[in-house]
Amino acid sequence: MTPSPSVLVFDVNETLIDIESLAPVFEQIFGDAQVLREWFGQLVTYSMTTALSGCYVDFFTLGQGVLGMLAEIHGKAVSDGGLDNLKRAMLTMPAHPDVTGGLIALRDNGFRLVTLTNSPPNPEGASPLENAGLNGYFERQFSVDACRTFKPAEDVYRHVCRELQVAPADCMMVAAHVWDTIGAQSAGMSGALITRPGNAPLPVDGLPQPTLVATDLGELARQLARGAAADPQ
Repeated sequence: MTPSPSVLVFDVNETLIDIESLAPVFEQIFGDAQVLREWFGQLVTYSMTTALSGCYVDFFTLGQGVLGMLAEIHGKAVSDGGLDNLKRAMLTMPAHPDVTGGLIALRDNGFRLVTLTNSPPNPEGASPLENAGLNGYFERQFSVDACRTFKPAEDVYRHVCRELQVAPADCMMVAAHVWDTIGAQSAGMSGALITRPGNAPLPVDGLPQPTLVATDLGELARQLARGAAADPQ
């Protein structure tokens, strides 16, 4: 039976908004748009490194630093303009096509919707969620910046629960990354994996497996609706 959480906690980068929109920045610097995926993988790796080592810097600053590191590795030069272009692009990524309809369906089915992102608040203007036209669907928007660490540290998930005054068991983390669902499940939430291109379950014994797996938010809404119909409560 599919569980029926009351709160859905959404990751933002890649889950709701499309990081492939950053590809032109990498095409311009490296002559190869596929370096985007190398950069994003290294960015996640070093965000986790800062979480474990206790030397927090915000996600945008780290992203610019990782870009500089990869440029040196690949023998390329990155101008200040290139760094600014990356930050600007990170702030203006569009939503995936399924997101608006999926969020409306989930909201109409009575779920509380919030976000939890590694990205910091933007003191200079609109957030990536606002620029993607999605902020109005969410009750609250949480950033790990409030905890000075990154997902999948348990404290960031528990921070959301404390702020909402709900138990972890009442929450389901919705993310395109298994490392995020593992972190949330380790903190007591359930987890829904959205299999965006390049993402899949990690079938390793001993690791928490996603509670639900869906290809997009529409399918997630349908699965949760079926679970609610099967739940006698």
